[in-house]
Amino acid sequence: MSDIKLSGIDKNGNETTFSLSNLKGNKIILYFYPKDNTSGCTQEACDFRDNINRLTNYAIVVGVSPDSIKSHKTFKEKQHLNFILLSDPDHTLSEQYGVWKEKSMYGKKYMGIERSTFVLDENGKILKEWRKVKVKGHVDEVINYLLTE
Repeated sequence: MSDIKLSGIDKNGNETTFSLSNLKGNKIILYFYPKDNTSGCTQEACDFRDNINRLTNYAIVVGVSPDSIKSHKTFKEKQHLNFILLSDPDHTLSEQYGVWKEKSMYGKKYMGIERSTFVLDENGKILKEWRKVKVKGHVDEVINYLLTE
């Protein structure tokens, strides 16, 4: 399990420092998303929010993006998010999970997060991963996996 320490906002909206190793003993749904307050990322976060009761029976939800703590706090408050958000501005955790990738938009290349989700076991081992996630229906895919796991 990763011992990288990142600043974040806990499920109650308090700023704190997290390490995934602090969550050892729990399954974790670790999802990486590109940017707070964008349409796809907002939809994905709200889908996790709206299904939190179904998810927390199995795992702790943790969202990760390169956005600042201030941005996360605003995003969390505006969308009433009820799970942990981690700030990864140096892409340390994103690179560890291989989701910091070269992307292209309108012919311009840039580095960014490839929307991805991982289910980690109680010791941090990856049980399941989804890469290049399409937002619509994704949280249901995660729930279905957890139900059959």
